[in-house]
Amino acid sequence: MLSCAGADRLQTGMRGAFGKPQGLVARVDIGDILISVRVKEQHEEHAVEAFRRAKFKFPGRQLVVVSRKWGFTKWDKEEYETMRGEGRLVPDGATCKLVREHGPLSKWIHNPI
Repeated sequence: MLSCAGADRLQTGMRGAFGKPQGLVARVDIGDILISVRVKEQHEEHAVEAFRRAKFKFPGRQLVVVSRKWGFTKWDKEEYETMRGEGRLVPDGATCKLVREHGPLSKWIHNPI
């Protein structure tokens, strides 16, 4: 692996010999999330081990973090289960929408919380 200036133009032989980049890259900053995955709790340790092995394939120092959030939502597990039990969450693809407590009274009567 080459990590010097102009490394995108090396190891391609005579192809692109005038300094044209070959391939694609992703520009990431320090602290950016590279990969995110959602698994069941019973498979959590397997996912952590897979990421531990995969982090050596990326340059730099990588860190594997297990989130307290429920899936790809912005709520913690306990908060998510409470709101779901109250009927305040509506499924929306991979995430969900929060039903707010404000709006017209006629709408609230049909869907009380």
